[in-house]
Amino acid sequence: MNNILVRNVRVVDANKDINSDVLIIDGKINKIEDNINLEDSNIRIIDGNKKVLMPSFIDLHTHLRDPGLTQKEDLETGQRAALKGGFTVLCPMANTKPVCDNKDVMEYVLNKAKELDLCDIKQVCAITKELDGEEIIDIPSMRKYTDLFSDDGYTLFNEEILKEAFKLSKELDFKVLTHCQPEFEIVERDLKILEEIDGNLHICHISLESTLEEIKKYKNKGLKFTCEVGPHHIFGYGLEYRVNPPFAEEEDMKALIQGIKDGHIDMIGTDHAPHTAEDKEGGAPGISNIEVAFQMVNKVFKENNISLNKLSEMMSYNPAKLLELNQGLVEEGLRADLVLIDENTEDFIDTNSFVSKGKNNPFNGQKIIGKVLMTIRDGKVAYKSEGDM
Repeated sequence: MNNILVRNVRVVDANKDINSDVLIIDGKINKIEDNINLEDSNIRIIDGNKKVLMPSFIDLHTHLRDPGLTQKEDLETGQRAALKGGFTVLCPMANTKPVCDNKDVMEYVLNKAKELDLCDIKQVCAITKELDGEEIIDIPSMRKYTDLFSDDGYTLFNEEILKEAFKLSKELDFKVLTHCQPEFEIVERDLKILEEIDGNLHICHISLESTLEEIKKYKNKGLKFTCEVGPHHIFGYGLEYRVNPPFAEEEDMKALIQGIKDGHIDMIGTDHAPHTAEDKEGGAPGISNIEVAFQMVNKVFKENNISLNKLSEMMSYNPAKLLELNQGLVEEGLRADLVLIDENTEDFIDTNSFVSKGKNNPFNGQKIIGKVLMTIRDGKVAYKSEGDM
């Protein structure tokens, strides 16, 4: 039964905060109003118990490790972890083994994702062959599969290739997602080049106040680009735990939170990067966080008086806009990708309960706020929290 009436919910998205019922027919939001009367008895009724119904979350920056590194994660475990975290759309990075820089790897991922039918996968393609930064791939031939290109995991130091990627991004209408380390210097360089030749740029996982100041400078000039911050970079600071970019200082974290309030940071990208315990002990950078990302962000936002509307804007609406998806708001006619949450319940990060193969999270045992009760994708219940619904 694909048609659902969610009764008695507080509907929150980037633009609204209302009490209503929501009717879902054939995968689309059909009606949003109080006390909807049903004539069709074949519609499943879900009592939302006055909890919050929001657009599901969209992750522009994740690592699913499939193909080739499936001891860390695979397409099934990564997507099931995402659904538990309220995400229905994922953009996995290209640093698989072999690298996703050709049609064979791309088709493997897309076909496997289609078979699993868990989340919507928008696979990112590498910009350079083998992510070596030396030779640009045949971007026009890969454009039919994706509109996201990145050498994430490796900084693209070759300015000529970056310029060519920016130029093509305008001609062929795709996004260049940049991994920036050393962070400030590379962001500064990328924005200078963008100002010079134009293009479609998204800056991944910023962590420093100085980087944010550079971003503000160029946004105030009217330059069009977007940027993201990871949940962990606004949740903690000063940790030795290895992530890319590294955990910064308290003043950097506070500046990022202010940058969110001011609208200079556009979205949250989890940078979910699962590893085996052995690889993590061996120094592999990364954090497994997709199934607690919302709760981490929600805690930080509550503590800093940032609205649930803003959270929805950054985790749903802005990513949907960038990816040109027919979702990201709770509006009639849009695709019914939704998440039912308890926004106030206190919880604790428990890596042992992670669905993800990656248990690598330095905040294990720390308090988080909120819980995903149900995730609806394309009008169907894709995840339900045991004992809560």
